[in-house]
Amino acid sequence: RRRLAPLNEDNGRFLLLAALIAAYLSAGATVFSALESPSEAAAQLRWNRTLHNFSRIFNISLPELRAFLRSYEAAMAAGIRVDALRPRWDFPGAFYFVGTVVSTIGFGMTTPATVAGKLFLIVYGLFGCAGTILFFNLFLERIICLLAFIMRACYERQLQRSGLLPPSVRRGPAVSGVGRLVGWKPSVYHVMLILGIFAITLSCCASAMYTAVEGWNYVDSLYYCFVTFSTIGFGDLVSNQKATYQHQGLYRFGNFMFILLGVCCIYSLFNVISIVIKQILNWVLKKFECRCCPKCHKSSTRLSRRNAITPGARLRRHNIAVDTDGQYDSDTEGRRLSGEMISMRELTASNKVSLAILQKQLSETANGYPRNVCINTRQNGFSAGVGALAIMNNRLAETSDSR
Repeated sequence: RRRLAPLNEDNGRFLLLAALIAAYLSAGATVFSALESPSEAAAQLRWNRTLHNFSRIFNISLPELRAFLRSYEAAMAAGIRVDALRPRWDFPGAFYFVGTVVSTIGFGMTTPATVAGKLFLIVYGLFGCAGTILFFNLFLERIICLLAFIMRACYERQLQRSGLLPPSVRRGPAVSGVGRLVGWKPSVYHVMLILGIFAITLSCCASAMYTAVEGWNYVDSLYYCFVTFSTIGFGDLVSNQKATYQHQGLYRFGNFMFILLGVCCIYSLFNVISIVIKQILNWVLKKFECRCCPKCHKSSTRLSRRNAITPGARLRRHNIAVDTDGQYDSDTEGRRLSGEMISMRELTASNKVSLAILQKQLSETANGYPRNVCINTRQNGFSAGVGALAIMNNRLAETSDSR
């Protein structure tokens, strides 16, 4: 298969995504500039008018008034307000601060003022953020396992009702959960839908709590939930900052649980959406390559003969049927481009490889071991992905077929 450019598929996907992100950022900047710039200019005009009127009425010079306002801004940055607020650096306040640090929320309403505190924050955040990201990845893996277990149970029940499930599988513990429905994986779109519904439900419940306790309107509460759960953390709205609340201990616990579950859920949802975006990029690259290189279809049609048996294609079909986790890094790997009939020696070798793989699969299934067979020996350690992307690729259906 001929390539449009010397770039491989991964580099092409990366460049296309970079271009789309740049366009997305430009479009967002244009929209927000059009929406917020008039309001900002009007507010600046009102403030200048108020400042001059105050200076004239109370006979205070503008430089003195601006110096006083600068002192007030410094006090606000240090956490001093006119109304009574909770202490920032008692143990609950400090715990709230370190939670926003390691989760990368970073509201900014509390910042260390001492040199020792700033230096300690650098070291503390380095290990804390790394450990929290690992926790998010482990949460993602377990939530996908839970959803896969529930969806597989529903799928098996649906097959039993329709009579499509074999009696040997329906008969109970003789066949373990590993051997059931070999090759079945949950759909990435179904997982995205479930995580989206759960995130919306969680945000609506948390917004109802913040509306009742903090006195915000419901739209501001929803805005705060998204900004916090997505770890954007602007800091214009921050919960649990008043000096006293009714049922304060219960509210602090609920606030902590909502933020923890919300961040984990939104992180998982973002990773699922990133997989969908990756599939869209693959589809765009495929369409773009097919349009710019129409001769590749004719050449591949001429090369492949009818009734011709190729060992690579036979082995590939067997790998897809037996082990859906084994994948090829390139489109040409495991495939013969000559289109010639194979010899008996090649056919026998292919059958031996297929038989060995099948025997290993059956042995692991009978003993209850997971099916982790790597067919492609030339695949390096990073070809399956790293981190959250690798988790999604290994456990969801569409990702295995799109790579």
